[in-house]
Amino acid sequence: QVQLVETGGGLVQAGGSLRLSCAASGRTFSTNTMGWFRQAPGKEREFVAVIWGSGGSTYYADSVKGRFTISRDNAKNLVYLQMNSLKPEDTAVYYCAAARAAIALIIPRGYDYWGQGTQVTVSS
Repeated sequence: QVQLVETGGGLVQAGGSLRLSCAASGRTFSTNTMGWFRQAPGKEREFVAVIWGSGGSTYYADSVKGRFTISRDNAKNLVYLQMNSLKPEDTAVYYCAAARAAIALIIPRGYDYWGQGTQVTVSS
């Protein structure tokens, strides 16, 4: 079993930055792929970014490409999402997810473990 805890959410003005962190514990050798998703009120959960494999390959949703950066610190079992140039449409609950498979997963059902989420609110 893997436990994931997200931190770092909050309220920020448009154009500002936030860094989300996701701490993994338990059977962390099962976290070959780590992803960030978000869900706004009344909308489906959507893919944001993913990092996978020993080389740390990354892939982003078009809506955040060039603004968000995903990274991981394997020694500390942490995954980060640096969010810059935030827009009001980035407002959502952000979730960290982990999968055993080391592939670029962009669909929620491909993940084995989920955190509880952290709220990000961007004011205009």
